[in-house]
Amino acid sequence: MLWENKEIEYLIEFGSELTIAELAANLNRSVQSITYKKGQLGIKSDRIWTKEEVDFLLDKWGTVSVPHIAKKLGRTETSIYQKKYHLGLGAFLESGDYITWRQLMLAIGTNADNYKLESWVKNRNFPIKSKKIKNKKVRVVFLDDFWKWAEKNKSFIDFSNFIENTLGKEPSWVKEKRRYDIEAKIKCKTTPWTSNEEEYLIFLLREFKYTVDEIAAKMNRSCGAIQRRICKLGIKERPIKADNHNKWTEDELKQLDELIIKGIDYELISEKINRSAKAIRGTVYRKYGTEVLDKARKVILNKK
Repeated sequence: MLWENKEIEYLIEFGSELTIAELAANLNRSVQSITYKKGQLGIKSDRIWTKEEVDFLLDKWGTVSVPHIAKKLGRTETSIYQKKYHLGLGAFLESGDYITWRQLMLAIGTNADNYKLESWVKNRNFPIKSKKIKNKKVRVVFLDDFWKWAEKNKSFIDFSNFIENTLGKEPSWVKEKRRYDIEAKIKCKTTPWTSNEEEYLIFLLREFKYTVDEIAAKMNRSCGAIQRRICKLGIKERPIKADNHNKWTEDELKQLDELIIKGIDYELISEKINRSAKAIRGTVYRKYGTEVLDKARKVILNKK
């Protein structure tokens, strides 16, 4: 069977990158045919993947682009794709029922740092597992496990940077939670404080007529951000105390439960119910024995 020019060109380009078996499969030829033709063309033996290269690919796959990996390893993109196939990595999310821990963090829009391992895995029992790939352990997350955990920890996860359907089909509750998180993000800035903002904060405090919720609303910052900035700047003045002695109505308490179930945070609950975040925290603690909204949600759902 004669060799076509396009086959020869392919062999010249990838002959030193791919194994004989890979070349034979790609060109639909026998191993003997590939070996003989390589000898005729003077193509050197296969370039063997080193342990360091394999480790690099395992670590970076799904987190940086294929061209970047190819450039770093001095290999062709085809070679990278071939190797990932033999390692069983799949494309980003192509593996189906699981992804790596780092891929998940990127999808959510955050970093896979040690803090996340502490606060998510250790403190909140995040369902992370280890998968052995070519003698290397990789942290992975099964998507079904993630969504079950996420529903129980709605208040803890910010879905505002979590692009819809990044992880495939989403549970029905996610769409509403994302909308609330985006709404909260728009209302409360998370950018670094400017000197003008700090001066305005001091001005409002020295007026001695605004509660922390009112100051937060004026500055588009969360109550927590306001309180932390006051402490950091060492400001002696404090917001006036809110009148938290108005009795809660049955409708308000019912609405509070509904908002907690939806996974909304204290700042947005405060706006929806028109009570201070501090008053809401106190009520949540008195009703459910905890200020942690995810734990309060569990108590509410167990009563239903």
